[in-house]
Amino acid sequence: MDILLSPVILFFLLGVLAAAARSDLSVPEPLAKSLSLYLMAAIGLKGGVQVSQAGFSAEMGWVSLAGMGLSFAVPFMAFALLRSLGGLDRLNAAAVSAHYGSVSLVTFVTASDSLTRAGMAPAGYLVAVMALMETPAIVSGLLLARTAGTARDRDEPAGGGHLWREVLLNGSVVLLLGAFLIGLAIGKDKFQTISPVFVAGFTGLLCLFMLDMGLIAMRRFRESRRLSWRLVAIALALPLVNGAIGLALAAALGLDPGTGAAFALLAASASYIAVPAAIRLALPDADPGIYLSMSLAVTFPFNILAGIPLFSSLAVSLLGWETGS
Repeated sequence: MDILLSPVILFFLLGVLAAAARSDLSVPEPLAKSLSLYLMAAIGLKGGVQVSQAGFSAEMGWVSLAGMGLSFAVPFMAFALLRSLGGLDRLNAAAVSAHYGSVSLVTFVTASDSLTRAGMAPAGYLVAVMALMETPAIVSGLLLARTAGTARDRDEPAGGGHLWREVLLNGSVVLLLGAFLIGLAIGKDKFQTISPVFVAGFTGLLCLFMLDMGLIAMRRFRESRRLSWRLVAIALALPLVNGAIGLALAAALGLDPGTGAAFALLAASASYIAVPAAIRLALPDADPGIYLSMSLAVTFPFNILAGIPLFSSLAVSLLGWETGS
């Protein structure tokens, strides 16, 4: 498989190397935000169209339940590691653990593009599963934060209605699910009229977005002052453990290799968009220098450069994909 030679991953690597060399290369902020909106709309639309063709299935229901259960359970395991091995206080351990139970849209989009190019396109319904996996981890993280012992925690760390509004009406979740429902409603025929924008240009624009993500990830890593070698090791171990659990669930559910690999990568990913927004509101005393550096500067590059080829290969072996060659 030539996943590592994907232009998307190579542009990400270019961003990493440029930032490491302290180049002044940058992607303008308005363009970066526009690319984010485009990618979320495109992946949602295409997922909805695929489901409209295939219809809802029992498999979709079981995968959704497995994804939500995994999202809720992972923070408890991550919390234990962060406390015992990482040496974090309870509040920051709870904040970080929520990130590792949730998912990364960009990791999913990159993995889906790479898998599709390798002839292992994942099922379209995973877009909905991904959205469903955002929130349970936040709930787990807030439950764990209740034991943090600060005055803020004792006064309802969940932040009441403001937090739930932040979580459920988060822009990325709204656009992703909204685009999915639009794709579901219009179907393949009506989608053809807008497909030149959302299909033909998808990979090229994703390359520019990944260039920006490479620059941000490396610069965040260079600027971090709170990352110990133990926290870096945990940020590398968690995607391996979580991805392996996701792949085992995929095998138990009888998923095809492409869908199984994508589900494993969802499990392996860590949020750095939706969860930080919720944590900032609910647990303002938690240190973003820790949770953002771990999820964005360590786990995200690891998944892009190593996790995608690793779990794709494992899915081929474990789930019995035949290339036909």
